[in-house]
Amino acid sequence: MKIDTNPRIVLCYPVEQKHIDRIAKAAPEAEIVDAGQERVATELMEADIFCGHAKVPVDWPAVVEHGRLQWIQSSAAGMDHCLTPPVIASDITVTSASGVLADQVTEHAIALLTAWTRDLPTFFGQQKTQEFVRRPTTDLTRKTVGIVGLGGVGRRLSEVLAAFECRIVATDLYPSDRPEWVEDLMPADRLPEMAAEVDFLILCAPLNESTYGMIDADILGRMKPSAVLANMARGPLVDTNALLAALDAGRLAGAVMDVTEPEPLPVGHPLWDQPRVIITPHVAGQSAWRIDRMTDLFCRNIRRHFAGEPLINHVQVKSTGFPARDGSVPLWIDEGRKPAE
Repeated sequence: MKIDTNPRIVLCYPVEQKHIDRIAKAAPEAEIVDAGQERVATELMEADIFCGHAKVPVDWPAVVEHGRLQWIQSSAAGMDHCLTPPVIASDITVTSASGVLADQVTEHAIALLTAWTRDLPTFFGQQKTQEFVRRPTTDLTRKTVGIVGLGGVGRRLSEVLAAFECRIVATDLYPSDRPEWVEDLMPADRLPEMAAEVDFLILCAPLNESTYGMIDADILGRMKPSAVLANMARGPLVDTNALLAALDAGRLAGAVMDVTEPEPLPVGHPLWDQPRVIITPHVAGQSAWRIDRMTDLFCRNIRRHFAGEPLINHVQVKSTGFPARDGSVPLWIDEGRKPAE
């Protein structure tokens, strides 16, 4: 990557002045533009470095053809917002925010899972009607949990689930560096095998060509009728029609999801009316300090960029949408534990 000592840095994530000041300190010669969603599509055309997550249409082919953009630092773990075919084929360096929001997403996943096992929606409804009616519940403790994608979120989630004495198995494109509390870490192509043995199947994988629609009628048909699907990743990982069919037929006990396909879920969509489904509006990564942590990652990478050092969470194979966990690049799940610079 060409190193420009006075780059034009375009931001598109909800920064405050304190965050811009930190970025300016890390790159004192840079021009910093807080574009927001309103101006990001235009400002990207003249950016050397982009940090953020554009939620509005961006003409990525034109950005690539213009030839100025050198580096994209995503402010999200999911990279589908920017890893379009032209960007994948280009020389633009891409780094992800994998693991930056792992604590928040893990906490939200546990909240959804335990809300389902303890049947909290029913009891919340009874509270509104002032009813005192006991009914049986189930447990997360000591169940078999399968995690699809053992990256930043998946690893943190597995660590927390270990405290519930769960038996934890996982699949990953890079099935290496297995944590001691994970019983088995399998290649991604063993998902059908894993799906058949778990009580909870939790999706933490990126969205790319190989994962789109990966939870289809075949996978759902292999799961136990008592099993629960949890989607903490991206809605299109799941074939929604196949999920509805499995729920309607009683072939799946339930689902919890922070993401859906389509998103937002339209009024009147049948998923809203499923009695054993819990849906939240893509809020798992929210927290008061998430922008502080994202800025910390960006500033560390800016310093590495100028020093010619390997970037944290460098997505070397852009088509995968996440950094390799094979020791070839530094990862936030390791670097983030070190004191902020």
